[in-house]
Amino acid sequence: MGDHFFSADPQSADVRRTVEARIWGRPYVFTTATGVFSRDRLDIGTSVLLRSVEPPTGPGTFLDLGAGYGPIACALAVEAPEATVWAVDVNNRALELTHVNAEAAGVADRVRAALPDDVPDDVRFDQIWSNPAIHIGKPELHKMLLRWLSRLAPGGVGWFVVGKNLGGDSLQRWMTDQGYPCERIASAKGFRVLRATNAGPSAS
Repeated sequence: MGDHFFSADPQSADVRRTVEARIWGRPYVFTTATGVFSRDRLDIGTSVLLRSVEPPTGPGTFLDLGAGYGPIACALAVEAPEATVWAVDVNNRALELTHVNAEAAGVADRVRAALPDDVPDDVRFDQIWSNPAIHIGKPELHKMLLRWLSRLAPGGVGWFVVGKNLGGDSLQRWMTDQGYPCERIASAKGFRVLRATNAGPSAS
């Protein structure tokens, strides 16, 4: 029923606005629109995640899973100028906005906004960052997470933020049970910040 931010092509009018945010000490102005996740501000869960985890600074290939209009992807690319960042979402309007915001941040050459099936099968990720769409339901959530966790490079790390009341603790146990040891590294404003790792050999 109705428009959801996880709709492939939102039917609502594309009404745009800008929101200001400070991420890892840097100011950003993002373009958002109707039909995308948290269009009026940087989502609280995303803010908790970004305040709880230090940004990567070296080279690598990173994934912003469920990118929305791209605040995490843009910030990762700014902080790690040698990295490539894939911004994956099912919402085409969100992907367009991610490109707009990457252009504004001067990182469009390294932020690749893509539908899930458009990411080449051989790409592996050193880090995954995600405020996952819990509301798609547990079966679809688990399917999505397994798809992308399986693409973590050896020694790779996934950072996730999940509402405590939306199953954050059970999701932590589930990821560990799937072979991705997971620990809670922070808890704030009703959210859990989780760190999952690829159980394979550590990367140098």
